[in-house]
Amino acid sequence: MEYFVAPTSIVRRIWGTADTVMFVFAGAAAEFALNKAVDWLYFTGRLPADPLGRLFSTVDYARRIVFADRAGAERTIDTIAAIHGAVEAKRGQAIPDWAYRDVLFMLIAYSIRAFEVLERPLTLPECEEIVAVFCRLGQRMGIPDLPHSYAAWQVARAQHLAENLAPSRYTTDLYLQYRRHLGGPRYWLLRGMQGLVVPPHVRKLLELHSGTWLQPAIALYRSTKHLNLSQWAKNAMLPAEYQARIHALDHIPETAPAPKGCPYAAAHRPAK
Repeated sequence: MEYFVAPTSIVRRIWGTADTVMFVFAGAAAEFALNKAVDWLYFTGRLPADPLGRLFSTVDYARRIVFADRAGAERTIDTIAAIHGAVEAKRGQAIPDWAYRDVLFMLIAYSIRAFEVLERPLTLPECEEIVAVFCRLGQRMGIPDLPHSYAAWQVARAQHLAENLAPSRYTTDLYLQYRRHLGGPRYWLLRGMQGLVVPPHVRKLLELHSGTWLQPAIALYRSTKHLNLSQWAKNAMLPAEYQARIHALDHIPETAPAPKGCPYAAAHRPAK
C-alpha cells in the first residue's frame, strides 16, 4: 500500500504522540494569535467560541493525512481545500497565499521544536522529511512558492516571522478565550509551554517567559514516559472532558534513533 507519509517517517512519530501534539498546538495557538490573517479564523466565529474543539478538529484532519494511505490522505486534503474555498466564497475574498504558507510553516516549525523539547534533537534528514511532508500537503492544496528544502524553508520562515506577525485586538481576545476555556492554572501552563517552543520574536511580541520553569517537569516526563505515571503530562494540559480524546492521540510507529541535532534547534532554543 502506498502511504502519503511513510510508516517509518519521523512525522508519524511526532504526530502519533499525544504530548508532542499538545506542544505543537501550544506553539501554533501562540503564533495564530499574532498572525495578520487571524481575522479569517474569526470570520466563522468557531475559533473564539471553542478554541479547544477547534484544536482537536485540526488535529483530527492532520492525523487523517499523516496516517492514511495516499488516496485517503489526498481526499482529506481536498476536503480541507474545499472548506477553505467555501469560507472564501462566503466572505467574498481569497485567503492570501502567504497566510496558507504561514500555517504550513507553523506546522513544520512546531513539529520540530515540540519533538526536540520532549524527546531529542532531530537530524538534518529528519528535518528535511518534515519539510517535504508538509510541503507535499501544501502542493496538493495548490499553495504556490513553497520551499523545496529545509534550508529554503528556514529562509522563508524567518521572512514570514518578520513580516506577518503583529499584536492586535484578536491577539488579546484569543488569549482571553484561552484563559476562559482552560482556567487559570492550565492557562499559565499553556503560556509556559508556549515559551518553550515559540521563537524569540513570538515570545517577545506575546511577552512570554522562556518556560524554563517547566524544564524539571520535562525531565520527569522523559524519565517516566514509558510508565503509566507519564499520564500526568496529558492530564495536566486540558480539562477532564478532553482527556479521552488526548489519550486517543497516542499512536507511536517505530522510528530509528538519531545521533545529531537539527540546526533549527540551536537557533530557537530558549536562553537558560
